[in-house]
Amino acid sequence: MANHIFILAAVMSIAGVFGGLINYYQMAQSQEGQDDTALPRCIVLGIGAAFLVPVILFLVQSDLITDIQGEPSQLLIYTGFCLIAAIASRLVLTTTPKRILQQSSVAREQLEELKHEFKVMQEAVMPLLDTETEQDPAIDDNIGTFDPNEELDISATKVLKTLGCGRHLFRSMAGLCQEAGADEPTIEKSLSVLANRRLVGRINTVKGVRWFLTDRGRRAVDQLI
Repeated sequence: MANHIFILAAVMSIAGVFGGLINYYQMAQSQEGQDDTALPRCIVLGIGAAFLVPVILFLVQSDLITDIQGEPSQLLIYTGFCLIAAIASRLVLTTTPKRILQQSSVAREQLEELKHEFKVMQEAVMPLLDTETEQDPAIDDNIGTFDPNEELDISATKVLKTLGCGRHLFRSMAGLCQEAGADEPTIEKSLSVLANRRLVGRINTVKGVRWFLTDRGRRAVDQLI
């Protein structure tokens, strides 16, 4: 019995080594770079896969191992099973790393998309938070009286009122032109003047550039209305 087990172990070891060598040379033909750890890795995987053959035979309720004692020719079939298992270990060696790399690449792309979406959302929400958050009077550069009638022309005043009276917090250029009844160059010039006086701000959203009132601009609108 001991000799029988020794023979089976020798067969599995030799088949595992041969299967590992076959896998190594197949990988060497398909890959350009040379990996110094590829050969021992292939051999170890081949031997490990060959030693799993008895477990597989037990699970399928095969009597091949015991039949070898009475009929030595069955040893050739067992050797073939071990060699097939050793060669099949290449699937673990090649397919699994590729699948992991593909999954990591997809996860990295999704992470970049989430970062971009979060950045856009943050840029859209921060003006609203700044508007609704009370500032310390000692450091609030928007505090103080402001007389828009003295510092703004008619066009800029109209744009300021349009921003303050609309139902949207962030306004598009097309919407401002339509509601203010002016062309785009005029609106752009007025917005530039208002932005220089810290009355309006602009953000880049997923839908394009949007304009909004600052806290200083809201106080100016309150004085106008």
